[in-house]
This record gives sequence, C-alpha cells and structure tokens, in this order.
Amino acid sequence: MKDEGVQPDATTYEYILEACASEGRPAEARAAFDDMLAMGIQPTRTMFHHLLYVLRREDAGEMWSVLETMRQFLVAPNETTYEIIILRYTQDDHIELALQNLAEMGARGLSPTLKTATTLIESAGRLGYPRLALELAEAFEATSVRRLDGDVWLECLLSSAEALYEDGVLRTWQKVVHELHITPDEGCCLQVLHAAGRNGLAALGLDVLQVLGKIGVAWEEYHFAPVIEALCKGKEKNLKDALAMLDLIRSHDITPGAETAFPIFEMISKDADSVDEAWGILETLHEEGKNIDITAINVVVQASVAIGDLQRAVGTYKTAGKLGVKPNIDTYNLLLAGCIAAQHRPLGDRLLTEMKEAKIKPDIRTYERLIVLCLTQTVYEDAFFYLEEMKTEGHLPPLAVYEAIIRKCVALGDPRYKLAVEELLECGYELSSGLNSFIQSGGTHDGSHPKERPRSVERSFRTRTKREDFLRGVQEPVELMSDQVS
Repeated sequence: MKDEGVQPDATTYEYILEACASEGRPAEARAAFDDMLAMGIQPTRTMFHHLLYVLRREDAGEMWSVLETMRQFLVAPNETTYEIIILRYTQDDHIELALQNLAEMGARGLSPTLKTATTLIESAGRLGYPRLALELAEAFEATSVRRLDGDVWLECLLSSAEALYEDGVLRTWQKVVHELHITPDEGCCLQVLHAAGRNGLAALGLDVLQVLGKIGVAWEEYHFAPVIEALCKGKEKNLKDALAMLDLIRSHDITPGAETAFPIFEMISKDADSVDEAWGILETLHEEGKNIDITAINVVVQASVAIGDLQRAVGTYKTAGKLGVKPNIDTYNLLLAGCIAAQHRPLGDRLLTEMKEAKIKPDIRTYERLIVLCLTQTVYEDAFFYLEEMKTEGHLPPLAVYEAIIRKCVALGDPRYKLAVEELLECGYELSSGLNSFIQSGGTHDGSHPKERPRSVERSFRTRTKREDFLRGVQEPVELMSDQVS
C-alpha cells in the first residue's frame, strides 16, 4: 500500500491486528502496532484487545506494556479487556491475580462477562477451591441477567464433592439435580456419595441412589456403602436404618461385606451398652417382619469381640437362629478371633465342631486362626496339623502363619522352626529383618536395622528337619542348634 502511495488508516491496522491475533503472530502484531503509532494513528480499544489477545501466551511483561500504553492514550479498559486479562491468568493457574482483576472490575463499576465468570469459576473448582467457585457462581447469577451454563454448576458440584465440602455439595446438588434438572453421570454420583458418607448426609445419599437408578446404573455394594456410613455419622445417627440397609443390599443380589458394615462396627464397639442396643434393634426389626442379614449378626459379634466380651459374642451366635439367621464362615472366623484373644482353645474346638456339623467348609482365614489359637497353648502340636490340612485343601499359608509358628518354635527351642523357614521361602515370602533377628537371638531380641537384608537365611540351615518330625513334634523342648543364622 505504501509503495503505491496509499496511506493505511485505522481500519487497515485494525484488520491487520485482527488477522495476527487470529493466526497467533505476536511479533507481526507488535510490529504493525508500532508502525501504526509511527504513522500518528490513534489506537482504539479494539486494537488493544487484538494486541492483548495475540500476546496472551507471551511473557506477562508484554501484557503490562500494552496496558501501560492504553493508559498513555487514555483508553479505559472495559469488560472485554478484563476478560482477556483474567483468562490469561486463569490459564496459568494464577487465580489470585485473576481475582484481583475481578475486584478491580467491580471498583470500576464493570460486571464480568459470562465467559469471564465461567472460566474463573471452573478454574477455582479445578484448583481445589470449591467454596470460592460456589460463591463466585452465586454472586454472578445474583447480579446478572444471564445464567451460567449447567456444566459450570456441575463443575462446582464435582469440586465440592472431591473436597468433601458439605455445604457446597448440598447446595450444588440441589441446583444441578432439582432446579436445573441435570442428571449427573455415575462418576459424579460416586463422588457425591463419598462426600455424603463422610459428612453423614444420609438423605443426600439416598437421593443419589435414586438418580443412579434413573440413569440405569445397576446398584453395587460400593453404591450402598457410603449410605451406611452416612447413617452412622452426622448429627442424627440412625443405627436401625443402617442395619436394615444390609438386608436391602442382599435383596439386590449383593453380598454385603465386612468393609461395608465397618461404620456400624465403629458405632457399636464403644461399650457393652452399644452392643446391646444394636442387638435390641435387630430384635425389633425381626418383630416388624423384616429380614435380618447375617452381616448384621456378624457385626454385633465383631463388636463383642472387640470390647473383649467373648461371652456376649458367643451368646449372639447362639441366639442368631431366633432371628431366622444361620451363621456363616465369617461368624465362626470372628468367634475364633475372640478365642485367640482369650486363649480359649476348648471353645475354639467346639466352634470348629459346630461349624463342621453345619456343613460350613473352613476357609484360609479359619485355618490361620486355628493355627494361631493352637500356638497360644503350651501344647501346640495341632498347629502343624492344621497347617498341613490347609495346604491339602489347596490354600497357600499366609506369611503371618509361618511367622507365628517360627516365633513359637524359636521361643521354646523347637528346631522345627527351620522347616517353617524353609517353607516360608519356598512359598515366595521373604524373611523379615525383625524375624531374622529374633531367630539369631534365640527369641530374646526382635529389633533389626531397617536396611538389613537377610539374604544368607536360605543357605544357613545345614541340617534339614525331617517332615515327619515337623508333624510329630518333640516331647521335650530342646536347645537351639548352634548352626543358627550367623
């Protein structure tokens, strides 16, 4: 144009700056702007906006230079100016600077654009400031005729749920589901369920379950677990509904596990009165014609064992039939744990007999507890019998079983600890430094340096104990052999 003698005007430069902004050419935009100033053309606010936009990914000093030039030319910033500035800060996660400019807008009597508000709210939620995000959203809708998009409120709901922000979850769930009639997906519902469980919001949890049903999600145990947790927490605990919920879970062909009932256990394992209250509620539910789930019985047994009341645990087990419930393998395993704590071997034997009479097959945990129970006695030969029976049934003995046997044998000078160590290693376990130190000291020392590596253990037993000796045992304790781990 200049070569042809045609002088560019403000409109020409505005189009050039717009093209540079569209194509992301900051160097060319800056050159065109400087050329325009050299031509004596007064820049407009729109030109500054194009320049700010194309420089949005450059160093912050470039942006401040443009803003200073605006002040020199007495061009006041408007809503679009602040939109570009705030979006620049939010994309760099500088939420404080973005809020500072938002406050400056208010001081100038300007209101944020919908894009500004949306970006700022979503950025606050993404950065873990759910309370700020919610306050910004509510403030915008209170002062603007425009409404935020549903996705913005959904982002507020997610950020509040992830942060377990009780008030935020309640307000945003009401807004999203009941006012905007937006149906969250399963992932969002799970987050809300977790927040409901942690904060004792049982009503919210039940509402979420209804939404999951509406969107066709098949209920699973992990959907119900937060609801039970919510019923056991909060200002108004509801133990009755929590216990009844276990049967509701079962009615949907879902087996409630001990983990799901754990909040109930925490609630009733404080003292004997709490356990008795739980049992009384179960009797009331039975009288009302409701089914009692075995998991509810088990959690009462577990709580009784936890407070050291084995008699109450056995009494619960014995009277379960009156509520129309048959004990399962978990019931017996919990009772065996109580027998271990009380070192009550005869009761453990009787429970094992009753379990077999009920045609309940022992599982790996049953064998583990039977072995540990035997090891609490002076005569512990049956521990080896149950170990062999466990392996015969196809169970891999846990590391804890071998460690318990080794400690018992070493403490009493029983050389069969060597074979137990060999089997431990054959099963792929590692001998811990603490146990290795215990063996080396003959059962008098259990400490070890955290960096110790017991690599020499595998080859340290030059004399192998015969398996028949391992099963038969020895009549009298013998001293530890001198060829222990060196």
